[in-house]
Amino acid sequence: MKKLIEVRNLNIAYAGPSGWTNVVQDVSFEIARGEAFGLVGESGCGKSTVAYRLLGYGTINSFVQTGEVLFDGVDLLKLGPASLTRLRGNRIALVPQNPTTSLSPGMRVGPQIREMIATHKALPDDTTMERRIVELFALVGLPDVGHRYPHELSGGQQQRVTIAMAVACNPDLLVLDEPTTGLDVTTQRQIIQLLSDLRARIGMAMLYVTHDLALLAQIANRVGVMYAGQLVEVAASDKLLSAPAHPYSRGLIASIPTMDGTDRQTRGLRGVLRRDQMSTGCKFEPRCDFATTACRTTPQALELIADARSVACMRWRDAATQQLPAVVAGPHGRTAARSERLLSVADLSLSYQRPSIVDKFLGRTTHSVVRDIDLELRAGEVVALVGESGSGKSTIARAISGRLPPRSGAITLEDGPLSPALDGRSAEHLRQIQYIFQNPDASLNPRSSIRSILERPLKHFGIPADGKTLETVLESVGLHAGYLDRIPDQLSGGERQRIAIARALLVNPKLLICDEILSALDVSVQARIVELLRSLKEKHDVAMLFISHDLAVVQQLADRVAVLYHGELMQMSETASLLTAPLHPYTEMLLEAAPSLRKDGHVSRPPATPTLKATPGIGCPFAGRCPRQPGSLCADTRPPIQETGSGFVRCHLPIDGLGRHARSPQHMRSPAVEDMRLQSL
Repeated sequence: MKKLIEVRNLNIAYAGPSGWTNVVQDVSFEIARGEAFGLVGESGCGKSTVAYRLLGYGTINSFVQTGEVLFDGVDLLKLGPASLTRLRGNRIALVPQNPTTSLSPGMRVGPQIREMIATHKALPDDTTMERRIVELFALVGLPDVGHRYPHELSGGQQQRVTIAMAVACNPDLLVLDEPTTGLDVTTQRQIIQLLSDLRARIGMAMLYVTHDLALLAQIANRVGVMYAGQLVEVAASDKLLSAPAHPYSRGLIASIPTMDGTDRQTRGLRGVLRRDQMSTGCKFEPRCDFATTACRTTPQALELIADARSVACMRWRDAATQQLPAVVAGPHGRTAARSERLLSVADLSLSYQRPSIVDKFLGRTTHSVVRDIDLELRAGEVVALVGESGSGKSTIARAISGRLPPRSGAITLEDGPLSPALDGRSAEHLRQIQYIFQNPDASLNPRSSIRSILERPLKHFGIPADGKTLETVLESVGLHAGYLDRIPDQLSGGERQRIAIARALLVNPKLLICDEILSALDVSVQARIVELLRSLKEKHDVAMLFISHDLAVVQQLADRVAVLYHGELMQMSETASLLTAPLHPYTEMLLEAAPSLRKDGHVSRPPATPTLKATPGIGCPFAGRCPRQPGSLCADTRPPIQETGSGFVRCHLPIDGLGRHARSPQHMRSPAVEDMRLQSL
């Protein structure tokens, strides 16, 4: 296949307090037309630094020491601003990690896409601008949301808008920097399928930067593994994921949580990347289970070991014949449910739209985005809230934290009512409930040092602290004291998220609201944070509302799981029961979309326009999309709540007719369903 882009011996340095520091060293790879090349590695390894150079981007404190980035034979590093502007968005497009900072907050999303198309004169002759924009929204599984502002969309919807904008001009190369970290599993699958279709249809090549190796298995042809600024292995994705050669690749893959119900037999990566502790030889030597004395002093470079496979390790043959150390058994069993109730949510309904005076006078009501939520958390309990983007997970979290006063319902904390609004809550209530946001870029002051960011909540709540306290909390999230004098802009996305987690832990909360807090973290850090959260839960009775789309992580941490769809709870159950024997059809859909480390061929279709659509609060919100919907009853009648052994399910079908192994017609014989079936004949 013809090369589209080729990176040759790229070396990049960053300016710091002690001078220039080399962060990317001798990186070389190529991408053919129509090929998807994945770039993986822990946070801070240089993935994004390399990726942005494929668009000619670099921060003001970075410097390309040597190397070339050849696009169709032209070195992008030598092009001027005008030439790069003509390429960007047109022939080379970017899908950034954080849509919040890449979409203009004061401009509706439709005009933002219109601007991209008009700038590059990329409107097809046989269509209008309005039709093209609607087509692009449909392409990424969105209705026509062009009239909305970014803040009116969920994080996952915002990311789909950025993808629609990136593919608007049918680029030759698409650079994706962690594009699906904030998306639920069904939307992730839709995006992966969309990208695969675009590759097949227009021959678009991709550089896919991610820490999600399971998703990468579904789309990438080849994968490059980076560590501390160097490529340590390049191989076909199926070969790499099934039989990694480099010890770092092996540890990275061993760190990935799975949903197969089996305990991990080998330990994943130990320690963290510390550039100040790297040896003059192999950079991975301080963390390698197979290192020898020679590894400390002998630099390693990529060498071809097989057809289209390269490894930077002189001991890869010996390491391949040895097992990684076994997992050390620890107190990972879930704590028994405690009787004392910490948080209670009763009949909670939420809306972002307040009724106007005219609405009240005419008796009109505004629709709630979240309806009739009943939820309890006990001390030391972790309840996971899962569901697709836009289902209302973060909206519920905002209400519990006081950032969105409820339209109706009550929230209590330890038998006392919580003020609906944040400004009405006591300092103690504010300390007891800490919110960790999905997007650290928007929750950390970009002009403050990390030391100042961490000291601020301690001062606010009058908690005495010294430097040792800050160092301890940094170590607990996989960082070190050297970060205290940096600012957020000097940290990677994953490192910023760890600072946000550390800040919340400093004030010893009773309830942590974790809003997709692991989505920006690589698997090795995820494992460390999950262990930290598990320790807080078991040793200090810290309760958590854990919002996540990663069902494998939910399986590791949560005691119970609540499944949310369009603002309503569809099912709630103990974690093991829900993940091994899902009842509601929507729960089944979520589990089937969860990716594995092998290409599984799963096809996730974007939601079609429902033939039957329920009125909010009347019928089942899943009506029209449900594959097992027997008729109009689901759209016209609110489904009943049916108690199960460890929770409930909200569905018209009887419980013995639900689940993966109950699909035959005889299971659909409840009186209401039978009456509805006869009426439809």
